[in-house]
Amino acid sequence: MEIAIISGKGGTGKSSLSAAFATAGNEIVLADCDVDAANLYLIFNPVNEDEQVYIAGHKAIIDYDLCSGCRYCVDFCRFDAIGVANDKVVIDEISCDGCFLCSRICPENAISMIPNDKSRMFSGSFRKGKMVYGRLAPGEENSGKLVNMVREKARMISSENNLDIILLDGPAGIGCPVISTITGVDRVILVTEPTVSGLSDMQRAVDVVLKFGRKPSVIVNKADINEQMTGKIIEWCHENNIGIAGILPFEKKIAEAMIRGLSIIEYEPECSVSIEIRKIWNNIIKSN
Repeated sequence: MEIAIISGKGGTGKSSLSAAFATAGNEIVLADCDVDAANLYLIFNPVNEDEQVYIAGHKAIIDYDLCSGCRYCVDFCRFDAIGVANDKVVIDEISCDGCFLCSRICPENAISMIPNDKSRMFSGSFRKGKMVYGRLAPGEENSGKLVNMVREKARMISSENNLDIILLDGPAGIGCPVISTITGVDRVILVTEPTVSGLSDMQRAVDVVLKFGRKPSVIVNKADINEQMTGKIIEWCHENNIGIAGILPFEKKIAEAMIRGLSIIEYEPECSVSIEIRKIWNNIIKSN
């Protein structure tokens, strides 16, 4: 069973809840699909048993021994990634889209394409099972493709180790890596907070999930910081036939736990929030 935890916006407490769910029961496969800003490995400090290179496109480089300075490539680059500095043709790596055009049209064959190979996928063991996560290098692209790679590895590990549950901690928002996270999963849990942006971004995320044939359940985190807005979120969910998986109060001990590299369930297992999170988790895994 694959369970995706997502949020319409950052800062809702999604990763804190994912960490708590990962330590709420039996051993699982935990996959951090927020490859642009992976952070669960900081909490669980997994033993990395496998490291794979991820090729995130290509970038152009110039062989100045061959370059005649004709500036033909400058004229044709649609991304304005090629310019002239100190009477020398230069390529901006950040702006380069890796489209290969400059390498094809260069009359001197002075431009070649090399793979972006700084991104990595790691897998191994943590204290509650197995863990997989990707780290996209700054400036590199195709994060949705890396998410797919993380999910495929998680499924393989799940099969090899007879671990029935794969928990996917997805990125915030509604972009490509989120779509890669929720495609084909068994259950989607959407974490929101009682703010105007929390409600608006939750609504957009619900629309995306529904388009992929899944009906999400919502967790309202930090519900007591704005009870009026919490009421609006619950009302909207009821009107649109979206289930409420749980309502959690603000708990500063969650941040204290993170600082110590622990989930709230590990840090304060008998506090009211930990008890409620375990109830929510048990309901999630029983509902499939």
